[in-house]
Amino acid sequence: MDIRPWVVVEQPDRRGLRRISIHGKTVGTAWSLRELRKVLRSLGFPDDMDLDDGSRVYWRGGDISVWPDGRGWRRRVVITLMLVGLLGSLALHVVIGWPDALGALTFAQRLVGVLFLLAAAVQGLALPAVIDYWGRQQFKLSGAFILLGVLMTLATTTLLLFLWLQEREFIFAAPLFLVLWLWSLWALRTLIHDGVWKGIPHPRKFAAGVTVTALLSAISLGYSIVYQPIVAPRHFALKAEFGTPKTDADSPYLHVPLKLYAKNTGGIPSLILVDDYTVWGRLAKFSESGLGMEEWKGAREEGWAPDAEAFESEVEDEIVASGQFIGPATTMDPGEEFSMEKVITLPKNTEYETLEVNFAFHAIRQDRGRVDDEFSYEKLSWVESEGRYYCPPEDCGEHVIYHGRVHYNVNLINVTRKPRYVAAFWSPEEELEAFVSSFNFEDEKKSESIYDIYEGLDEDELKREAKRYGSDWFNATSEVSVKGLLKEVQP
Repeated sequence: MDIRPWVVVEQPDRRGLRRISIHGKTVGTAWSLRELRKVLRSLGFPDDMDLDDGSRVYWRGGDISVWPDGRGWRRRVVITLMLVGLLGSLALHVVIGWPDALGALTFAQRLVGVLFLLAAAVQGLALPAVIDYWGRQQFKLSGAFILLGVLMTLATTTLLLFLWLQEREFIFAAPLFLVLWLWSLWALRTLIHDGVWKGIPHPRKFAAGVTVTALLSAISLGYSIVYQPIVAPRHFALKAEFGTPKTDADSPYLHVPLKLYAKNTGGIPSLILVDDYTVWGRLAKFSESGLGMEEWKGAREEGWAPDAEAFESEVEDEIVASGQFIGPATTMDPGEEFSMEKVITLPKNTEYETLEVNFAFHAIRQDRGRVDDEFSYEKLSWVESEGRYYCPPEDCGEHVIYHGRVHYNVNLINVTRKPRYVAAFWSPEEELEAFVSSFNFEDEKKSESIYDIYEGLDEDELKREAKRYGSDWFNATSEVSVKGLLKEVQP
């Protein structure tokens, strides 16, 4: 007599999956009648086996017609949406974390980048977990990985939207942040409704681990963005000194040594955007009446601010020499120092009363921002390139221009804002200028002078960007009497 094993088909679980067992041993699961026959066929049962025969198949919780999963389209839609959302979030975490993990200046900023890459790795593990969780559930932690990936997406997109709302600038990534944020809410609701907690071993420990990880991430992020850039000191020691002049009897010239010195005495590295030294010779007439003090008002009205002295009248300053120190895009690390000696040439019969040197540079903090290599290549305003002038000389004057993209050292801020650019201008006859803004020379076709460009920028934006990147001026001045120099002349 042919005795066949008694096949038991269990009642559908909450996903519509029915477990198949023979003699109490699970041999497979099935979403449909077709899958049931496939499992039985693999165990040696005939294809035409009568599944309604109660002596062979016992149905629990529903007969042969009860297959809640139906065609499974709802489950497949959920799987597809989960995979698409997790893939988008994974890519976003990599884009944010990769630059910081590899190129951030400080350890805290690199740690933030590593945390984002770890979040991406967890979401990568959640991808196959989605297939398993809404499939055969052969891995107990599949639900935990999916839930963790969804929570990471919710936290990251909430932070991104918060940062974006601070600026409210139009960027193409903003709709992506919103879509992923809405997706994470839907995914979280779906998981809770599906009872994901029931399949997670030790749910309280899991919740505690997620909470601790979130707190550590928040502390690292806050430290790298707010605390460390604020408390790290920045100081420079700058000196500009005239030395003992030299000449000879046959020469009509006087050679005055000038020594420039700069040292980073603070605790963080800085990037020089532009630097300059300018030597001025002062011409003045003697005011016997002592009414020279009254002339400062007229000078102020003309836009410059000379010193006011009672016995000097018709004061004029002329540029004797001007040049650059160590040059733009130079990094000054803590403790690093630079020095340079120049020789200023004057005629022996000079009428200058005094010589004054102004030594200055503009720098940003490298723990807040980094500049593309393009910035280090100078552009000459009077030289035509690629069919256009970088800034037409008839409008901008003759300047050496430095321009490039500047990135905040925490990439979270970069991805929530429009690009920012740093521009610096040097000329031997005009004042230095440097600023960080959203203005991009490469996209600007309109001819404007440097000062029109600068005055056309939003003042609040300039102040905000200067504060954000630690952009500031540093200078030193020195003044000597020309007559005093002549007494020290060495042959």
